[in-house]
Amino acid sequence: MNSANASNASTPAVSAPAASAGVARRRIGGFEVAPIGLGAMPSSLGKDPLPPHDQAIATIHAALDAGITLIDTADIYAPAWDAMGHNERIVAEGLRTWSGDTDGVVVASKGGITRGEGETWGRDGSPTYLRAAVERSLENLGTDAIDLYYWHRPDRSLRYADVIETLARLQADGLIREIGISNANVEEIDVAIEVLGEGGLAAVQNQFSPTFHHTSRAELDRCAAADVAFVPWSPLGGISGHAGTARRFPAIARIAEDRGISPQQVVLAWELGLSDRVIPIPGASRPASIADSASAMTLTLTDAEQQALRSIFGETDADGVAFD
Repeated sequence: MNSANASNASTPAVSAPAASAGVARRRIGGFEVAPIGLGAMPSSLGKDPLPPHDQAIATIHAALDAGITLIDTADIYAPAWDAMGHNERIVAEGLRTWSGDTDGVVVASKGGITRGEGETWGRDGSPTYLRAAVERSLENLGTDAIDLYYWHRPDRSLRYADVIETLARLQADGLIREIGISNANVEEIDVAIEVLGEGGLAAVQNQFSPTFHHTSRAELDRCAAADVAFVPWSPLGGISGHAGTARRFPAIARIAEDRGISPQQVVLAWELGLSDRVIPIPGASRPASIADSASAMTLTLTDAEQQALRSIFGETDADGVAFD
């Protein structure tokens, strides 16, 4: 996305906004980023009405001001089928108009989901489609190579390994720097690792939150074992789910009240504590929301708080008593 990242895909981004200078970085492929990223989707999709354009740009600026150095977008994040790339263009504008140094900022995008006239949705992981999608994203982002590119969702009409090979060719051609997969199960993670070789798979982006973890904890654990970044999308429960998190999980509410912080900060700190390969990307369309989430980067939970939060997974102590 910028000249520093463009020089070498295997060289970690070392420049970072000053707000996160003292925060331990987390690795995502050849880059190092702050432990929490920004999910930019809510500025273009999922809300009615969408936030004003100026607010969307201000949200990106607020994320950067708070020390966030990973911004996640996708070609389908758009208010309509004929506005594909809407969110990518917002991200590009937000970076271009920020007053600070963006050399350490990593931008991730995704492709492989189609949108057509009349809001028809589909999947296409063919070499022709993905190359064209990447080229469109390059134009939208205003860059010559995408820092991290995910295959957005599996195309079940194709062999998984074949699509991973397509991504590898796009990387070899210099169009993308790091390869990721999204909405993948453990078997698909293993296929990607086998095709790309050791260190070839940079990240797996799956839904994961206190309210949605039963089908993605195995993937988180597999990524930790394979030294691959695990990037939870909707880490706070999504646009409609995060408000009820404190009600559903009393331990989260108690810790937030005791600390005088938001339940969202507690959730993100809990997720960060699951593995040093976890990099949550909370979605936000308001500056205040992402600034609050970013505060979790410096929040350290006590052993007692971590133990209380283990109840989210239904774990028990040595006597078989559920943590609560």
